[in-house]
Amino acid sequence: MAGYKNIGKEEILELKEQVAYQEGQVVSKTLVQNQAVSVTLFAFEKDEEISTHESGGDAMVTVLEGTGKFTIDGTEYFLEAGQTIIMPAKKPHAVYGQERFKMLLMVVF
Repeated sequence: MAGYKNIGKEEILELKEQVAYQEGQVVSKTLVQNQAVSVTLFAFEKDEEISTHESGGDAMVTVLEGTGKFTIDGTEYFLEAGQTIIMPAKKPHAVYGQERFKMLLMVVF
């Protein structure tokens, strides 16, 4: 049930180096996907976004590089590299590239 993808075991990795920026896009790379958890890296170009949606599980985000804007149930949060926030299940949320930034998303179902 591990469901690892795109990532080696027993390998030291710099997570922010595992996903690259692409002009005009939000790039994602899935690292783990199964019924209990999803782990995905994202690279947002400046002014790119994931529009408002809800998740079936709690979504914990850690910013790896840059600054991102996270809107959770109408409240805006600005996170910098090294900061983490949890977007609760079933609450509407959106993510916006205040500047170029990378994040690690872990959703627990």
